[in-house]
Amino acid sequence: MTDFIDPDKQRFGMFKDLPREGKIHMLNLVKFHDMARYDDTAMVTGREAYDAYGRESGPIFRKFGGKIVWSGKFNLTLIGPEDEEWDICFVAEYPDADAFIGMIRDPEYQKSVRHRRAAVETSRLIRLEPSQSSGGFG
Repeated sequence: MTDFIDPDKQRFGMFKDLPREGKIHMLNLVKFHDMARYDDTAMVTGREAYDAYGRESGPIFRKFGGKIVWSGKFNLTLIGPEDEEWDICFVAEYPDADAFIGMIRDPEYQKSVRHRRAAVETSRLIRLEPSQSSGGFG
């Protein structure tokens, strides 16, 4: 499984080039290290480090209008790479793309990211445009 922790500059530029108005959803799929990888000697699990990230970043996430609109427990990848298993899966909603950008640029948020980097082995962060369901697949 390839390690994906932070967006690279090119992808972040593509994100910023997309329309900024209107709600966006961010699908988060996260796999933890067994033990967090801090630069110091902190000995906590990946889950514990991610929980610290949540405690510190949560108020900032909410300050920018973010909320979790769906979360669930991973069971099985039916179609896709068999080796991808996720410890947490959720969808975060933001009022618009500028709210997400503002959050990740916030100095307090940036301090909290050290916990996420220590915790996460790999992840997927997928921007989605919410739409009304027609009840079908299209």
